[in-house]
Amino acid sequence: MKLNVVLFEPEIPQNTGNIMRSCVGFHAKLHLIKPYGFELDEKHLRRARLDYFKYLEYEEYENMDDFLAKNKGKFYILTRYGHKSPGTIDFSEAKDEDVYLMFGKESTGIPYDFLHKRLDDCYRIPTTDKVRSLNLSNCVAIMLFLASNQIPDSELIGHEPDSLKGEFFIDNIKED
Repeated sequence: MKLNVVLFEPEIPQNTGNIMRSCVGFHAKLHLIKPYGFELDEKHLRRARLDYFKYLEYEEYENMDDFLAKNKGKFYILTRYGHKSPGTIDFSEAKDEDVYLMFGKESTGIPYDFLHKRLDDCYRIPTTDKVRSLNLSNCVAIMLFLASNQIPDSELIGHEPDSLKGEFFIDNIKED
């Protein structure tokens, strides 16, 4: 079972860069469906993607049909039109299938006809009635966290990796 993030026609490079970083951190593959509202290059994504891009597993698609033809698994579509909370998802229902967390473009989301055909797979992150939606990169991070708690992945560790400051770094600091 592989965890995947799907962005349908992303428009804001900073969001996409932040999502790239989250995908690397949660060991998820990123799927990008064209067209984009920016160029997928160093200049447009430099600040948000930092030096994590070299670790990113990603694939680009010409359109939604191209993506659907090449990917099979269990889809969880995040939209403000969903009637269920992501907290109700049991990711183990995907069994041995790949899991796809699908998000629409910032301005208009995913096309209505696509959503209408898949209403049982649509979810909405609960918010107050004061906001239409949350920031896209925040939504992706929320969903990656929820999924990672249920999908075993040997690449994920529950503490800072030794390659950074070291396991249990703070435990070894001497008080003055």
